Amino acid sequence: MLATKSNSYTFQKSGVWYFSRRVPADLRRHYRTGRIAYSLRTKSVRDARVRAMSDAAKLDRHWHILRISCDDLPGKHLLTGAGQATAVAQSTDDHSFKAAVAVYLRLKGLDRPPTFEAAVRRCCGYLIDCCGMKSLHDYLRSDATKFRDYLFSKGLNGASVARVFSTVRAVINLALSEFGLSIVNPFSNVYFDPSQGVKKRIPVKPEDIKKVQADCYKADDEKRWLVALIADTGIRLGEGVGLLRSDFVEHDGILCINIRPHPWRSLKTASSERLVPLVGSSKWAAERILTQSIESRFAFPNYNDGQRTNANSASAALNKWLKSKIGRGYTIHSFRHSMRDRLRAVECPSEIIDQIGGWLTHGVGNSYGNGYPESILLQWLRKVC
Repeated sequence: MLATKSNSYTFQKSGVWYFSRRVPADLRRHYRTGRIAYSLRTKSVRDARVRAMSDAAKLDRHWHILRISCDDLPGKHLLTGAGQATAVAQSTDDHSFKAAVAVYLRLKGLDRPPTFEAAVRRCCGYLIDCCGMKSLHDYLRSDATKFRDYLFSKGLNGASVARVFSTVRAVINLALSEFGLSIVNPFSNVYFDPSQGVKKRIPVKPEDIKKVQADCYKADDEKRWLVALIADTGIRLGEGVGLLRSDFVEHDGILCINIRPHPWRSLKTASSERLVPLVGSSKWAAERILTQSIESRFAFPNYNDGQRTNANSASAALNKWLKSKIGRGYTIHSFRHSMRDRLRAVECPSEIIDQIGGWLTHGVGNSYGNGYPESILLQWLRKVC
């Protein structure tokens, strides 16, 4: 029986789905074979994709650990369990970048979601791939500029490069403080254009919003519920796709979404945690989600495996669909820009706009009180939805 190939590290053989992924060349020495393949024990394409995404994420995390770990200790395979523990402890007592990452995750990673550690290891993995694993004493300014150029050569835009540098700087700064080292962090004050490669987000036109919403009502499925939810709230994709069904709540008689951090999906800022009243297409989407007879606790189970929210997969699928409906240049995030413009157009106060969208409002006075009640937010949302 011929095997049916698919994307997302899966293929089908005799009706059963299998996981398959090539081992990176630099980690091949850790494996007996160059490819990891095994049965996912399901004939359901949906279940296979969910399991494959989860397993792929676990492999990514493990491979980052392998890259950061010290694998050059002679005779390591002959050590007893106690000896291995001692070797690991000794290796983390030095001033290597590996030790810096370990300290950062130990002190900063408490009660943080798995995505935090994954993001830190991904950013630090870039530095290791570019400049190698070194002592903190040995990183030079030339390494920092080489690292900057390396990130841009990989296709990262200025905003992404800024995030990577911010993480690497934070890891090294904390280690320098903890280790008591008087070293200037070579990754500080490295020049790059933060706007390089960043595409300007185009708001969706009001007439196109109505067209997309009409198509959502017609299709009436999970993907379109997510689009409709975002279109009339302006919430971030990650905020929406990681929702639980129980995050749809009634507050003072108003149906709202309770945007709060979850272990599988963190929030961008503290101000992102909020209640958003639902009107128009967003209320329709919530009602459709809540009327479904499914076992999953997630509002969008196709993009959640219980350990992490796959916002990237949702983004790719929704952006492709949007392109077919309203043309190139728009993404699902464009609805967030549109919501801010729609509220501005009806002269909504900026503080209320910020509260609805979870944007950070500057000024000392804005840190006082609990903000506007949902009834006031609802009044303004009804003017634009």
